[in-house]
Amino acid sequence: MSTHIGAEKGEIADRILLPGDPLRAKFIAENFLESPRQFNNIRGMLGYTGLYRGARVSVMGTGMGMPSISLYAYELIRYYDVKKLIRIGTAGALNEKVHIRDLILAQGAATTSRIIQKDWPNLDFPPIADFNLLYKAYQIASERKCQVHVGNVLSVDLLHSDFIQENLKLGQYGVLAVEMETAALYYLGAKLGVETLAILTVSDSLVSQETTSAEERQTSFLEMMSVGFEAIISE
Repeated sequence: MSTHIGAEKGEIADRILLPGDPLRAKFIAENFLESPRQFNNIRGMLGYTGLYRGARVSVMGTGMGMPSISLYAYELIRYYDVKKLIRIGTAGALNEKVHIRDLILAQGAATTSRIIQKDWPNLDFPPIADFNLLYKAYQIASERKCQVHVGNVLSVDLLHSDFIQENLKLGQYGVLAVEMETAALYYLGAKLGVETLAILTVSDSLVSQETTSAEERQTSFLEMMSVGFEAIISE
C-alpha cells in the first residue's frame, strides 16, 4: 500500500490505462474488463484490475493536471512495479486539421510547466512517448480506420489562462492539441525507465469552437479506450 493508493502488492497489473476522470475508469472497468476488482477508492480515485482478452490489465483515474498524474504514476511505478502506462484522456484542438472526436497519439509534449525544468535548469528536456507503444497504437488505430493524428501536444498547468492566442500560434507550428498531463507522464517514464504513451480524444476545439458534452467525455470515446487496451496488451 502506498500513500495515495490503497492496493496491496500484486493487486495492480504491470500495465495500466490512466484516464483523468475516476468515473471514466469505472466505466472502462465495467465495459471492457472481465471480472474487474476495485483496488482503490482513496480520495475517490477509483482503480480496478481485470482481464482484457485474457491479459491482466488495470485502469485508474489520475485527476487533472501534471502534479496529480505525477503523484499517481510515480506510486504505481515505484510501489507496484507498473511497466506500461497509457494515458487515455481528452484534449482541445489547436490545429485546424484536427476535429472533435479525432484521436491523437502524442509523440511529444511541449509544456508551460516547470516540473521538468526544475530538474534540468540548464537544458530543455524533451518529453516523448515510448516508440514501441506509439507504433503499436498507430498500427491498431490505422487498421480500425480511426481518424488519427500523430504529433506534438501542449501540456499546460492552467486550463483557463490568458495565453489562448499563444497556444493557437503553437497550432500553426504543428502542435495538435492542448491538455494537462502528458509531459509529466513522459518525463516520469524516462526518469524511471518505463513505457508511457498518451492517447487522446479531441473533446473540443479552440480553432472551430466545436465541443462535446460532459457525459460524452465520461462514457463514450470508445475508440480511444479500445486502442489503448489493444496497444497495452500487444507484445
